[in-house]
Amino acid sequence: MLDRLGLLEAVLFAASEPIGETKLCNILGISANDLALLIDDYQASLEEPLRGIMLRAVADGWQLVTKPETAELVSQLTSQRRYRLSKPALEVLAIVAYRQPITRIEIEELRGVQCERSLLTLMERNLIFEVGRKEAVGRPILYGTTDTFLEQLNLCSLKDLPPSRS
Repeated sequence: MLDRLGLLEAVLFAASEPIGETKLCNILGISANDLALLIDDYQASLEEPLRGIMLRAVADGWQLVTKPETAELVSQLTSQRRYRLSKPALEVLAIVAYRQPITRIEIEELRGVQCERSLLTLMERNLIFEVGRKEAVGRPILYGTTDTFLEQLNLCSLKDLPPSRS
């Protein structure tokens, strides 16, 4: 029978996305305090230089990921096309991240140019999504960032964004 550390490892390994602490506690049938101790123990065991994976806190949850030094080797397994965002799309993403929820018109007022294409690209990449509608004339769509955005930037929450220069 596996111990609690083995069970935690199995759950994290099988998950396709970060798992929140509440869900981990429910799955493993343990308290939040016990989970914190278990995570500390697991992280310590993964810090050995010979290990190829690490435990990462991201998007208000925990996820097993490969260590950065294995990136080149591991990238040979995937045929996913790596994409880069254009400078305008990155600008729009930054505005949404720091000012969310925000409308397209508000973004365009800040940038001084249209941004509809950038918004569509960011939505296709699951970096932003429609969070609702503004209580204003025409009820414009409000945009915010997704958990995928947090995962891609290796952030636990939006509080981890660097301070805004504006």
